[in-house]
Amino acid sequence: MAAILIVDDNAVMSEALSEAARDLGHKVCVAPSGAAALALLDDQAVDAVLLDLRMPGMDGLEVLRRMRSRPRPPPVTILTAHATATNTIEAMRIGAFDHLTKPIGREALARALNGMLAALAEPRSSRREVPQDGLIGSSEAIRRVQKTIGVLADSIATVLITGETGTGKELVARAIHEHGHRAGKPFVAVNCAAIPAELIESELFGHVRGAFTGATADRRGAFREAEHGTLLLDEIGDMDIGMQAKILRTLEERVVTPVGGRSDPVDVRVIAATHRDLKQRVGEGRFREDLFYRLHVVPIHLPALRERLADIVPLAEHFLDRAGGGKRLSADAASRLIRHTWPGNVRELKNAMDRASVLVRGDVITAMDFDFIEEMPAATATLRDWPDEDLPSAVAHFEKLLIGRALARSSGNRTEAARLLGIHRQLLYTKLKRYGLDVPERRSDAEDC
Repeated sequence: MAAILIVDDNAVMSEALSEAARDLGHKVCVAPSGAAALALLDDQAVDAVLLDLRMPGMDGLEVLRRMRSRPRPPPVTILTAHATATNTIEAMRIGAFDHLTKPIGREALARALNGMLAALAEPRSSRREVPQDGLIGSSEAIRRVQKTIGVLADSIATVLITGETGTGKELVARAIHEHGHRAGKPFVAVNCAAIPAELIESELFGHVRGAFTGATADRRGAFREAEHGTLLLDEIGDMDIGMQAKILRTLEERVVTPVGGRSDPVDVRVIAATHRDLKQRVGEGRFREDLFYRLHVVPIHLPALRERLADIVPLAEHFLDRAGGGKRLSADAASRLIRHTWPGNVRELKNAMDRASVLVRGDVITAMDFDFIEEMPAATATLRDWPDEDLPSAVAHFEKLLIGRALARSSGNRTEAARLLGIHRQLLYTKLKRYGLDVPERRSDAEDC
């Protein structure tokens, strides 16, 4: 039996979590505020903490910082109904064991508690506050990326970021840099596909004067320019295989050798990114297998925008806000955005919003203003199916359609429907009740509970 501390100013939520934790065989104590939680920790030991993010007075992140500064702090899972990239990454970086979105189902609670109790023998180091970044999204796919960034930001492990063109690979690399102890040091990005093969060695490692025709002065190279910081090798899958051997040597020996010069040590955190399938290129003999495994220490895969539909409208609104002008999306405009395939991913969406913010003269952007983008060939709804009162109504309408389609595809199996939607089953139950879509529970659903 473990001692679990639940910190939440919402009495109903505290009671629900307490009952579930007791049913799982644990002893529970409850604190209604951050100050009360810290005072309780002065008097008694707890094995794990479930901590609400938004509370009056001291918020969850500040409570977490204070808990992490104590000797032998218990593992903490942050709970919030309003997950963002910023609070997710920051919580993980400060030292949270996990960051979960309410409502928390029994299975998710059991996994969190079991994980925290198993991690007691390997507590994480204290982490400091970090600046905000531009990663936007609340889908399960992008939430996994946000959590991974927070966990590995302070490590020196090599990271390989994969994903289609325009998914934001450089953005993730910058977030890793800015959330780690190398923040404030140089961040240098090199597009390996854009540099001719005969020049890339000099571009990366530098050269000494007179090393070759045209070398009229010494050049530091990207590795030296990123000293004590981070170097992003973007589109490394397109690098010449001969150059790959030199990159491998640099990564393994932590030295750089400028063209025509001598080897010197270098302190650089390397992040690689590519839209290529490196395993396939290894099989084709176009990418070194030893370099692949040297880069593939911590992989991060960025999903295509069509695989994270829940993030399209929030991203679009974010780009509109950043463009200025106070423009907003109408309901039919939101539906048009959601039904586009976005082959250019987030970059294409940003360009579309920048274009609309410049060309639209009024305050409201409508579907007609996006006549330059295509709709999905197999769209499940037409523009006339959408409410035109406001954006929340449009998003709710689309969400209802997606849930109905997932239930149809899963023959009413709510567990399978939740998997298809990429959300927790408990969240699906909540939405079923909200939209009046509740269906009789199938046996396979009940057996999973």
